[in-house]
Amino acid sequence: MDNSNVSCKCSPSERIEKESAANILKIKWKRLISKGETCRRCGSTEKGLRKAVFTLKKSLAPLGIEVILEKEELSVTEFKKDPSQSNRIWINNRLLEDWIEGRVGHSPCCDVCSPHDCRTVEVEGQIYETIPAEIIIKAGLLAASQLVSPQTSKSYCGDAK
Repeated sequence: MDNSNVSCKCSPSERIEKESAANILKIKWKRLISKGETCRRCGSTEKGLRKAVFTLKKSLAPLGIEVILEKEELSVTEFKKDPSQSNRIWINNRLLEDWIEGRVGHSPCCDVCSPHDCRTVEVEGQIYETIPAEIIIKAGLLAASQLVSPQTSKSYCGDAK
């Protein structure tokens, strides 16, 4: 008989909710939308995101980790205030570049974004104007590794197993 949860004070429904939250890899992407369109960089990043989410779902499902993609629109007004907010990706509430030790930069883009420069990400000396699936997958796997690490071996109610 498994007594690992004997001292847990959570109700069964609270425990299920906490277990589910602990097994979710949430990817959030924010990009500029102007007149129903986005710039070419964000469009290419979206293709990379679709591929990365598909790969991560397939790879992480056997570990019981669900991958969720959330897309947020950045208005033209918001973009003008801070262009670096566009084409930004968070994985489990942490910026993609933090997971992969990348740096953020800027460079000219297109008419949709003009006259503002758009966000770039530098990883290991390579500058990316669009974020490729491989970089997103790498960051996603690093984030997922924290969901299954020994440091998270406490029960979801905070009691040691």
